Amino acid sequence: MRVLVVEDDERMARAIQRGLQSEGFAVDVALDGTDGLWHATEFTYDALVLDVMLPGIDGYELCRRLRAAGNWAPILVLTARDGELDETRALDLGADDYLAKPFSYQVLVARLRALLRRGRPARPTVLTAGDLRLDPATHAVWRGDTPVALSPRQFAVLELFMRRPGEVLSKTVILEHVWDFAYEGDPNIVEVYVGQLRRRIDEPFGRQSLQTIRLVGYRLDAAGG
Repeated sequence: MRVLVVEDDERMARAIQRGLQSEGFAVDVALDGTDGLWHATEFTYDALVLDVMLPGIDGYELCRRLRAAGNWAPILVLTARDGELDETRALDLGADDYLAKPFSYQVLVARLRALLRRGRPARPTVLTAGDLRLDPATHAVWRGDTPVALSPRQFAVLELFMRRPGEVLSKTVILEHVWDFAYEGDPNIVEVYVGQLRRRIDEPFGRQSLQTIRLVGYRLDAAGG
């Protein structure tokens, strides 16, 4: 099994390399994100171990770029930040697991072996509603062949609609799925984002795919408008 370790602390990188080699892995090391991207693009790896805080391209961006390029090798992210937001961000960008520093080497090996047993994850399915397409892997949206630029929150709202086409979604449901259950702001924020989406995916194309169901909520036309 061939593993790429991307870690800017050379002492740690070499220690991980020696340890994994003693376990029978073939291991390459990159000391910054740019070199890591080159290695991951030029060679085929069974798994990658990425540090988050990298010079050049950080671990989050490296993970995002690899997934956007269709590289679905299992990724284990290493981070010195033991916080849920950092872990969530890594997983949202396509990482398969995370390990906070300082970590036990035995745990690193066990997590890596578990990812290898699991194999490469399947690429997320591109969601469609008529000629409206949304790619969860690359965070890209198209109306026909025309790319549509969306903010991360706009994308999240549209993704929710496209995962439940034809279904009427209340403001409460949208808030719970796109914001969180503890959101205490103005619920009319949903109207704001639906309006923004209409101006991006409907109005320029003469469509009316996002429909208001009076006193109930909103619905995405399964046929795409």
